[in-house]
Amino acid sequence: MKTLFSKKSAGLKGSFRVPGDKSISHRSIMLGSLADGITEVSGFLEAEDALATLKAFESMGVKIERTGKGKLRIHGVGIDGLKKPVGDIDVGNSGTSMRLLAGLLAGQAFDSVLTGDNSLTKRPMRRVLDPLSEMGAVVESSDKGTSPLKISGGAPLQAIDYIMPMGSAQVKSCLLLAGLYAEGETRVTEPAITRDHTERMLKGFGYTVNREGNTISLSGGGRLSAASIDVPADISSAAFFIVAACIVPDSEITLEHVGVNPSRTGIIDILLQMGANIELTNQRTVGGELVADIVVKSSELHGIEIPEELVPLAIDEFPVLFIAAACATGKTILTGAEELRVKESDRIQVMADGLQAIGVDAQATADGMIINSSLIAGGEIESHDDHRIAMAFAVAGLRSEQGIKINNCENVNTSFPSFAALAEQCGFKLDIA
Repeated sequence: MKTLFSKKSAGLKGSFRVPGDKSISHRSIMLGSLADGITEVSGFLEAEDALATLKAFESMGVKIERTGKGKLRIHGVGIDGLKKPVGDIDVGNSGTSMRLLAGLLAGQAFDSVLTGDNSLTKRPMRRVLDPLSEMGAVVESSDKGTSPLKISGGAPLQAIDYIMPMGSAQVKSCLLLAGLYAEGETRVTEPAITRDHTERMLKGFGYTVNREGNTISLSGGGRLSAASIDVPADISSAAFFIVAACIVPDSEITLEHVGVNPSRTGIIDILLQMGANIELTNQRTVGGELVADIVVKSSELHGIEIPEELVPLAIDEFPVLFIAAACATGKTILTGAEELRVKESDRIQVMADGLQAIGVDAQATADGMIINSSLIAGGEIESHDDHRIAMAFAVAGLRSEQGIKINNCENVNTSFPSFAALAEQCGFKLDIA
């Protein structure tokens, strides 16, 4: 899928399930590999980013069987059982893989090198390298603090008490994984709550993790026990359909078995404040994660000032939230989201440029954006090798007068290979090249 042309839709209908949560899929491989015993995983996201993590652990001697669609059997090697890989570990476009693996590999006895594609080698890694160095890890990067990362094995790690300068689940998870191998109690304090899949899953594997307020802590030297993991549908993937159903008249869809972990539901909270017609039904707990079916109907949205406390809880969903803002009456203001500038692309500038190109009144700011209600005319967009940019503008096309052409959409495979098929199934109007 190189190019998408998205056109005005007459309405979205249907009940369906989007693919498995990417964050949980990554962590299921990592912790299942380090556990004692065999871990069974269902609902695993078979997309490039998560598969990069799977291949990384296979290269370190972990046997992982694919027993069905989205089903894995991981033969754990224990906390100290990983082996030196032959060659570099290439994680493609996956920043999650690189940052979390940096922490885990810092505690190994062998040397390793983490590398990725051209996009990933531009993304900042000092946010994990600096605290890892405080723990005693020896990691070399480029002069700009980017990959490839050369990690020297055998360095004894010491626990630290780290206060994060900005909220980041990847940084927190990196340090907790390094803490498994550190002497003493590793404590990480975050300025605002971020997604907590690592803490939840560690507990699911029998590891003691404590939380006091915004501080998460664990002690090194423990072991993990194999578990069964049912990966819920990814709310970040569901987000495109949630916004699409909100902004397209005569729409009603149900998204099944979606993970609604409170550290991930910022998009729902924001849209509800904008007047969205969204209902969570059939709420239950599956494998320690909250899950629900999400019913979405066409809505008359209005602009808001997005509360900064919700920003970390919706950080990956802002590209499509910007589309919702363009279709809302009045003005929407986002602040406190500078993290968006160091994603797969500079999502603030790229989205502002793209919105302006299709006729939307949008101005980028240092840490967010100001968007005024606009008629979406249409036009041509570059994805900038960013899957969420490509899918966000596919949603925008549903409300456009002339349609929107999105170039270089191969990147959608990093998180959502079945996006176009599911989108057409529920009423998107797409031409695919």
